Amino acid sequence: MKILHFISRIVVGVVFIFSGFVKGLDPLGMAYRIEDYFIAWDAQWMMPFALTLSVLLCTMEFVLGVVILLNLKPKVGSVLLLAVMAFFTGLTFFDALYNPVPDCGCFGDAVKLTNWQTFYKNIVLMIFTIVLVVWRKKTRELLNNLKSYGIAGITLVFFISFSIYCYRHLPVIDFMDWKVGNKMYNDNPLPVKYFLKYRNKETGEVKEYLSPEYPYNDSVWMSKWEFVEQRVEDPNVFKGHDLQIMDSTGTDLTESIIRNPDYQFILVAWDLEKSDQQALSEAGSFAEKAIGAGCGFIGLTSSLPSLIDSTRSKLKLGYEFYMADDITLKVMVRANPGMLLMKDGIIVDKWHYNDFPEFGDFEKRYLIQASAK
Repeated sequence: MKILHFISRIVVGVVFIFSGFVKGLDPLGMAYRIEDYFIAWDAQWMMPFALTLSVLLCTMEFVLGVVILLNLKPKVGSVLLLAVMAFFTGLTFFDALYNPVPDCGCFGDAVKLTNWQTFYKNIVLMIFTIVLVVWRKKTRELLNNLKSYGIAGITLVFFISFSIYCYRHLPVIDFMDWKVGNKMYNDNPLPVKYFLKYRNKETGEVKEYLSPEYPYNDSVWMSKWEFVEQRVEDPNVFKGHDLQIMDSTGTDLTESIIRNPDYQFILVAWDLEKSDQQALSEAGSFAEKAIGAGCGFIGLTSSLPSLIDSTRSKLKLGYEFYMADDITLKVMVRANPGMLLMKDGIIVDKWHYNDFPEFGDFEKRYLIQASAK
């Protein structure tokens, strides 16, 4: 039992620390998922609290993981752990049954799990949690009250500060497709394969065919076989992106912008009304210099054309705004506004609006150094 208790403590502690960390370094991303739950539960009035709940939830997980892993106050910690696990196991069972939100984000964007996989994961953790609760009175505390609560308190302050830093700048580790260094298109994409399963109506035999290599034009065969399911095999490492850049006339400009062989700045402001207005104005000055130096500069938003026009007029912005899906924009950069620098489809750099660069710094780092080489 001592060995089982030790294993339970290590497993639960590590999982909670990892879960809290990967969500805490991207608190805005977690806030978006919490907003999805509020929408699914018809509780839009709680939307303003999403970010605060995100930071508190991630901090609670991380601190509780540290408490369990280091065996701090086992009697108190194990009971709190049981309460947390009971709540989230019930919630994930509800998610698995009714699928109100496709991805609960229990491990942020670092590890993707289906709702059923998340529920099964919580069942396993609940078993380890019960072991910790049953043996809580037989576990010797390694540290006194002052040291135990001191470590928990320091961890709490540290992690809240860490999450706020990541919110006010950008996640220190980026798990998204639009991270620095990624190339956003395949030069020579391999063909995607589609496999179709059919079942014989008389014998129950099931066969799988590579589409379109099956007798779909044979009416006799089609009358005896029924479609079961489709399976897709995508051999490409990079699966592509779902960004679509549209101008006011409905023209798709995605490829010309993404594949621009020169430096291309993309200002992302998914909601212009909620964007930091000073940052938008500063970006206007930057854009003027960037365009003058031969770089591309555009803005992307999901706001209505009337708001785009009024914002450009009010802030005297010289760069063009194009339309894109708000969900995609939120994935591109965790800031409103944020900015990306691309060259030939590769993401060279990205910035939160609190860290927008001076044009002189960009020129010195990329243009002058490149010409010197």
